[in-house]
Amino acid sequence: MIPNGTDFPVEEVNPLLTFHAAVTRQDPSNLPAGGWYPEQKMTREEALQSMTIWPAYAGFQESVLGSLTPGKYANFVILDRDIMHVPDTEILGTRVISTWIGGKRVYEAK
Repeated sequence: MIPNGTDFPVEEVNPLLTFHAAVTRQDPSNLPAGGWYPEQKMTREEALQSMTIWPAYAGFQESVLGSLTPGKYANFVILDRDIMHVPDTEILGTRVISTWIGGKRVYEAK
């Protein structure tokens, strides 16, 4: 179980950058080829868990955060593509369509 996040202010607070780096071990330019310490790559499922349920668990908040489950806060985003299946090189081209916090839409792309 590895809670994941950014290294702000060293890098941007952008979950898509974090997800991309976790699964490719590459920077936004897809370097280095093959990834830095490629044996440390996470699967997409591990990367998603490391950004959702695992940090909630590490913060003793898994009963209210970290997954879309009845009774928990409904914090989530709608993306324009399925980052669990697109090629690695397309992850960072993903756009956020909407953002929801506590079940209420707080952002919608134009």
